[in-house]
Amino acid sequence: MHRHRPARGLALLVPVAMWICSHVNAVHGALPTTQKCDEALASPLAHTAFTSSSVFSSGYAPGYAKLNRRGGAGGWSPLDSDHYQWLQVDLGSRKQVSAIATQGRYSSSDWTTRYRLLYSDTGRNWKPYHQDGNIWAFSGNSNSESAVRHELQQGIVARFLRLVPLDWSEEGRIGLRIEVYGCSYWAGVINFDGQGVISYRFKVKKMKIIKDVIALRFKTSESEGVILHGEGQQGDYITLELSKAKLLLQINLGSNQYGSILGHTSVTTGSLLDDSHWHSVVIERYRRNVNFTLDRHTQHFRTNGEFDHLDLDYELSFGGMPYSGKPVGGGRKNFKGCMESINYNGDNITDLARRKKLDTSSFRNLSFSCVETHTFPVFFNATSFLQLPGRANHNTISVSFQFRTWNPDGLLLFSNLDDGTLEISLEESKVVVHINVTRTTSNNRVDLSSGSGLNDGQWHAIRLVAKENFAMLTIDGEEASAVRSTSPLTITTGGTYHLGGYFLQTLFPPSQRSFQGCMQAILVDDQPADMHAVEKGTVGAFENVSLDMCAIIDRCMPNHCEHGGRCKQTWDGFSCTCDGTGYTGATCHTSIYEPSCEAYKHLGRSSETYWIDPDGSGPLGPFKVNCNMTEDKVWTTVMNNLPPRTTVTGSSRERRTVLQVNYSASMDQVTAITTSAEKCEQQIAYSCRMSRLLNTPDGTPYTWWVGRGSEKHFYWGGSLPGIQKCACGIDRNCTDPKYDCNCDADNKQWREDSGLLVNKEHLPVSQVAVGDTNRPGSEAKLTVGPLRCQGDNNYWNAASFTTPSSYLHFATFQGETSADISFYFKTSAPYGVFLENLGNTDFIRLELKSPKVVSFSFDVGNGPVELTVHSDTPLNDDQWHRVMAERNVKEAVLQLDQTYRASQLAPAQGHTRLELFSQLYVGAAGGQRGFLGCIRALRMNGITLDLDERAKVTPGVKPGCQGHCTSFGMYCRNGGKCVEKYNGYLCDCTATAYDGPFCTRDVGGFFEAGTLVKYNFMPEAVAGASRDTKIVTHQLTPHEVNLTKEEVAFSFSTSSAPAILMYVSSKTQDYLAVVLRQNGSLQVRYNLGGLREAFAIDVDQRNLANGQPHSINMSRVDRSITIQLDHYPPVSYTLPDASDTQFNLVKTLFLGKVFETGHIDPVLIERYNTPGFVGCLSRVQFNGVAPLKSALRTAAQAQATPTAAQPDRQPEAALPVSYQGKLVESNCGASPLTIPPMSAATDPWRLDKTDAEFPFNEERVIPDGVNRDSAIIGGIIAVVIFTILCTLVFLIRYMFRHKGTYHTNEAKGSGESAGESADTAIIGTDNPETIDESKKEWFI
Repeated sequence: MHRHRPARGLALLVPVAMWICSHVNAVHGALPTTQKCDEALASPLAHTAFTSSSVFSSGYAPGYAKLNRRGGAGGWSPLDSDHYQWLQVDLGSRKQVSAIATQGRYSSSDWTTRYRLLYSDTGRNWKPYHQDGNIWAFSGNSNSESAVRHELQQGIVARFLRLVPLDWSEEGRIGLRIEVYGCSYWAGVINFDGQGVISYRFKVKKMKIIKDVIALRFKTSESEGVILHGEGQQGDYITLELSKAKLLLQINLGSNQYGSILGHTSVTTGSLLDDSHWHSVVIERYRRNVNFTLDRHTQHFRTNGEFDHLDLDYELSFGGMPYSGKPVGGGRKNFKGCMESINYNGDNITDLARRKKLDTSSFRNLSFSCVETHTFPVFFNATSFLQLPGRANHNTISVSFQFRTWNPDGLLLFSNLDDGTLEISLEESKVVVHINVTRTTSNNRVDLSSGSGLNDGQWHAIRLVAKENFAMLTIDGEEASAVRSTSPLTITTGGTYHLGGYFLQTLFPPSQRSFQGCMQAILVDDQPADMHAVEKGTVGAFENVSLDMCAIIDRCMPNHCEHGGRCKQTWDGFSCTCDGTGYTGATCHTSIYEPSCEAYKHLGRSSETYWIDPDGSGPLGPFKVNCNMTEDKVWTTVMNNLPPRTTVTGSSRERRTVLQVNYSASMDQVTAITTSAEKCEQQIAYSCRMSRLLNTPDGTPYTWWVGRGSEKHFYWGGSLPGIQKCACGIDRNCTDPKYDCNCDADNKQWREDSGLLVNKEHLPVSQVAVGDTNRPGSEAKLTVGPLRCQGDNNYWNAASFTTPSSYLHFATFQGETSADISFYFKTSAPYGVFLENLGNTDFIRLELKSPKVVSFSFDVGNGPVELTVHSDTPLNDDQWHRVMAERNVKEAVLQLDQTYRASQLAPAQGHTRLELFSQLYVGAAGGQRGFLGCIRALRMNGITLDLDERAKVTPGVKPGCQGHCTSFGMYCRNGGKCVEKYNGYLCDCTATAYDGPFCTRDVGGFFEAGTLVKYNFMPEAVAGASRDTKIVTHQLTPHEVNLTKEEVAFSFSTSSAPAILMYVSSKTQDYLAVVLRQNGSLQVRYNLGGLREAFAIDVDQRNLANGQPHSINMSRVDRSITIQLDHYPPVSYTLPDASDTQFNLVKTLFLGKVFETGHIDPVLIERYNTPGFVGCLSRVQFNGVAPLKSALRTAAQAQATPTAAQPDRQPEAALPVSYQGKLVESNCGASPLTIPPMSAATDPWRLDKTDAEFPFNEERVIPDGVNRDSAIIGGIIAVVIFTILCTLVFLIRYMFRHKGTYHTNEAKGSGESAGESADTAIIGTDNPETIDESKKEWFI
């Protein structure tokens, strides 16, 4: 049966919180809440209330051990000063204990310097006092008179207290006087026998409960049992039960239409709760919010499902499942143990049961006192053993006991048989039995193994029976899975058994030597071990064993592994497995991801999808976003699941259709992005046909959207908050001027209202409620674009400290059990304190101690700890350095620049909580050793401190920080210049052949036949150009017109040859050309004068016109020329001595084809210029000029702003760069990846898989003396080709004899008026004759 309930707000949260507080106080009414619980409890007691392990003499009796008393010898001292002594006090009844104080024995050299505190209700089954996750050792006295008092962080309720001295005076012996502080305690107790159940009947048949407070205390030796249960016919239920000695709360407030599983919520807390000690439970629920508290450790959670009420029928049962109700699950045991102070919503269940107001008929004998269990646990550490006697010279071994441990390995029992050994061990979490019998005639060995995962902290029972030719091992009483052996075996017992350790020398020693854990219910040779006699020393022997106590600790509860890290423990410690969590460190505290796209950009990363973690170690998990790194901005994009143009029909104002917009991150995660962003935007569009959007500025709109914080918004994209309009209403260009939205005109044609929502405090859009698509013909389509945010204010949040005494102060740092601090700093000072926070004795400090040393120091109560990292280079170099420090219960870590790291493990036992009280000071410590410089992006436990804002109102501190380029300038590649910004930097790629945020993206273009790019190095006079026109170009300065060195770099790809790739002309006959010859090989031609013909360099004999990208880098200094092709080593060449070394009067650079009016080498024109380069050129650079990039940008500007629309636009000729033909931007000629040279077999440039070899570079041209036949054949072919070429040249010259040479061909009408700009006139004209000539040229 499914239910639908109306959703309700949380308006009642405050009064209900007050209601919960009042009920919790009522729950703990037996405990003092208002009066101070600080009465002296020990001093009024009689002498007989004090007992001890031993007494030195009658004057040292335990009855004299009262604080500040001088009776007898002035205190208690034992007979022997060793670790087996104790002083015990019986408070007469259970008391609330809040503090303890100790003194040495009066006027003596006897005192106790360190001790443990044990407590119990019965004088049996002691429990050690725990603090900070450890069995706590209290610091004692340093003399005989002063009293040392300790407040108990965890208040205890007990009748018996026992002090166990651990260390004492070196000059004397153990001496003690004590006082116990606290107050009276009373609580009604009910004993549950595992059969009886208390039924709390409701006043009405069905209860619809919106809030609950359930509180009780329990103790048990059982690991399973239902503590309380209630259920309803509609599927609601609440169950609190013990499962594997852990507390399990299951609650279901009801299902939705998909089935009850959606409402089920299960939460587990605690462990080892079967220790026969009291545990306190409080469950507080308001609607779906639940606080689940066990022994002061609280878990907060929300129940699953949709509903707020807990619907229960008839009753709530305590101690087990009700007999009348339908069972939620089978096989559940009832609770067996004691409960006290049971309260349900203000009703004292214990008192009602005592007054017979509740149904207790299921009890055989209801008892209001606790029936204690009679187990006698034994606690072993790594140096312990317990020796027990058994039957000697017997032919049967029969031993059984229970154990619990966290360790996978350990020795449980060992015995020397009359003629062999018996060993029971824990190996890899399994019980293993080895029986070795050595006889003169034969050796018999029996090995048994059973169980798995037995190191889970639970009690496990072992029983071993071995006799002649038979052995059987049983685990946890499961006879069906017992392991048996019928191997030949003859046994004669030795009579002595060692449990938990064996350290004697023996011929056949055990595989394990010791055990850490607890044992109980020990039977040897079918006889229960008399542990009281062992304790008195009359039976057996023991060493370093704690009797009548199991001091096991669950170090994974509470779980110190954060962010879903998995906790794994041994007896002495725990470790965290962080795989798959997105976090790292000893406790999975530190995020492995950067906080934003901005941070990734400044690590040199390019646009891509990244995981980010905006709050670092905070509660928000990492999530994926798209990062778009533009030249000057970083955009973060979060996608949503609403399909574009989602159709909406059938909605009205009374019944709106609500479209849910879900994102690839949670709302909290998205909010973290918008909060730190500089600005955000989100496109929203409403396409409509007879569907109104807002309609009137005054009335309630038909459609609205819901943003951050579930707040409704009545404005649309392109408008602003508070203005109920669309973009067209703001711009006053709506279809119908009477309305402020196109859709509000209610036309039958499709219209659209769209625009950007830019108020980042309102974003993202989480819902859109559409309200006008229910009329005939009415329809709408909704589009909600992705959320786009720019920048990260947290990353650049900085302050500059200008005086040594200046500092910023913030609220006290809260990092009790785990703290992480990260920031960037830069300074030129040799030292300074970055930050400091103080407590009474605790503190935390980060400091630059010297130019190469950063220090992280703190104290959590165990004494000061300091970690330092030493840098190889000075840190006061005015560059940014990153510091990351972390301190948790496991270790402390300090990291500098992700290169230098220091760490130190926390002590195994001791204080773990960092308790600070002062303000947090940034930039100084008490006004001394102040920091001079900049601190940026200071983040503490995932929260970024707003240094910038605080610095605005603080003298001696300036907001922001300049000088980012000193650290980040290295990311600007390929000659890009780093430009400072207030909140970062950007790379200026203007003077390079590259683009992108780091000047790493090749700028290239695709050339069709006839396309050329022309770049003028010398300014030309332009007819009609204004005398005042200022042309901002990258032309060479006048003294560079005559060159003695050139730097040339570009990449290309083409499948056609011949072609001119680059040609640089001059006003003289000097030129530089890079060409592809007819066979696709690359040639560089230099003509600087002094030679009859140009100096030609055949760079490579391979066919480079193979469609693959190739790169060339060339430089000349005087006569020395260096050329590198692709990834091969550079090759050097030298101009002949007769050649000039100066490139005179450099004029123009051509790419793809040459149109030149001055002198030009006829060989170039005739062989290579027709039809022109077809393919891709990329990253073209000549002496700091990027001609191709300039041409592409000019083309883009021309398309964006047509000349017709700009009559005043200056003529094209005024710009240094121009192009002819179709030029399309493309990266098809981008440089290939730089890889090491390959063998011929794997060379990607190698032609097919033929046997022909091609030389790779200049050095591999075939020398004289190679295959003579090949040379002869090659010669014949060369003669034939040469003859054909000569014939073609003759025909071409004949056909164009009336034109003169090609390079002098000028457009008619250009005349002399253009002066030296005749070549410009050629490119700029539309003369038909020039076009015809081009056609003829293509035909040829």
